[in-house]
Amino acid sequence: MRVELDEPKCVASGQCVMVAPEVFDQRDEDGIAFVLDERPPAGSADGVHEAVAICPAAAIRVVEQ
Repeated sequence: MRVELDEPKCVASGQCVMVAPEVFDQRDEDGIAFVLDERPPAGSADGVHEAVAICPAAAIRVVEQ
């Protein structure tokens, strides 16, 4: 899987960071999320899919490969 985050859509809620901190982080200056690992290991899949589901801006997408 590949994780994509549309940073301009991000509203800095931090939900993705809370459920998958090994995949997402937030910038200190504005709280906008970014992807730490675009191709996380299979063990991170549940957290990534939860982040997609709970993102209030629908800014996260998973591309299955």
